[in-house]
Amino acid sequence: MEHEFSALFKKNKIWAKRMVEQDPDFFNRLKHQQKPQFLWIGCSDSRVPSDQITGTDPGEMFVHRNIANMVHHSDINILSVLQYSIEVLKVRHIIVCGHYSCGGVKASLEVIDHGLIDNWIRPIKQIYEDHADDFEGLSEAETVDKLCEWNVREQVVNIGRSTSVQKAWREGQQLAVHGVIYSIGDGKLIDLECSISDPGQISDIYRIR
Repeated sequence: MEHEFSALFKKNKIWAKRMVEQDPDFFNRLKHQQKPQFLWIGCSDSRVPSDQITGTDPGEMFVHRNIANMVHHSDINILSVLQYSIEVLKVRHIIVCGHYSCGGVKASLEVIDHGLIDNWIRPIKQIYEDHADDFEGLSEAETVDKLCEWNVREQVVNIGRSTSVQKAWREGQQLAVHGVIYSIGDGKLIDLECSISDPGQISDIYRIR
């Protein structure tokens, strides 16, 4: 087990050496600035590394990950990430990225006790109920994948309802929220075409004026 941990440091040295060989000023630039244009909200799944699947370098994307890429309005962690990325980093795009065959989404459809995580993924059950007609006639795997898509769309809406995003829009800050999904099977990102970029796309009851 110690060998597995030590191997990470060896790989780190190889990576750092390679980056300097490719760009001698790479780390010097990173040390002096962080000006990402994107906030990435993704799943914690180890098969979905945001920088690798988007071909971005360190410093280009601010990242928050949790199980099933959820946006809870009572989660101080993600609320802090939203505020910091919008008000301090001035990101222009917030991307919610789900992925097919998500274990968290699959677990939300099961009627067994998963422990504490059941509280985290409970809102996905509501999403399933709200769009029940969309799942008729689908296989189990197809249902999970369709629910993965709906979950991303709902989290995009949740971000649009957040006070940090609405404040930014109210103050004229250019900010868009996008929903994408990643196919682990072929490595491709798919735009779910559910982007929002102004308060007019949010229901009146949620708008803060």
